[in-house]
Amino acid sequence: YPFSQSKEMSWIRFYARYFNVVEINATYYSFLNPGIVKSWLYQLNEVDDFVFTYKLHQNFTHKKNYTEEQANAIIQNLDLLQKEERLGGLLLQFPYSFACTDDNIDYLRQLINIFETYPKFVEVKHPTWVNKRAKSITICSIDKPELDGKYPFRITVSNRTVYLRLFGREQKDSSEKERFLYSPGELLEIEHDIKKIYPEVDKIFVIMKKHDHGNGLANAFEMMHYLKKTKMINMPQSIVQAYPRLQRISKLTESDISGLFTPDVTISNN
Repeated sequence: YPFSQSKEMSWIRFYARYFNVVEINATYYSFLNPGIVKSWLYQLNEVDDFVFTYKLHQNFTHKKNYTEEQANAIIQNLDLLQKEERLGGLLLQFPYSFACTDDNIDYLRQLINIFETYPKFVEVKHPTWVNKRAKSITICSIDKPELDGKYPFRITVSNRTVYLRLFGREQKDSSEKERFLYSPGELLEIEHDIKKIYPEVDKIFVIMKKHDHGNGLANAFEMMHYLKKTKMINMPQSIVQAYPRLQRISKLTESDISGLFTPDVTISNN
């Protein structure tokens, strides 16, 4: 984001200048007021290509203790997004302990039935799920350092959809800023794997993990560059300053920056 921001700045509109999907993390910890979702939709009124993926609350995936009222609160927000064609899908992110047992399969079916009318992405990490397939959900493809050797990274296609979550890879002898920052070579390997499955899919979601230093954003711009056949990528000057290696793929010059951070509309949270 820009270093100087006005009170009226729309963060989601600024983000949508560069990306066309965001995975909502706040919904894992809290039940959002529908007014917040309506505000997002209003701010994106003139943006054609942008969707949200909605992470299911931890009460459903980790605590396994939820109420009908909580489910309805989530459904209300999902319906708002789906009505405006802004819903990419619902992410069900389970802990490593969620093994492929009969009880857990029954519990997963229960959640699938509750949220039957929405696209669903399911993240499971226990090795007992490897090679499992399902008709009504998309199994997430995960690249995460702590899963190395436990749950192999590979791109999984389900229902002609891929939901790819990239957390980065631990680099030995790296600085704190460089932790989990993919190297260009690692990104090219993933890009090659993505392009191999193009004939099998209709939709591919590529989600980068948010890090304190912005590593996921830097890698997202690089991945876009590779997937777009080395096209130069529009990006804010602030990230180029933080990651000089992006200079070679950025099409922005200093003259392009003037007026870039001025919001187009005044947004009200009412």
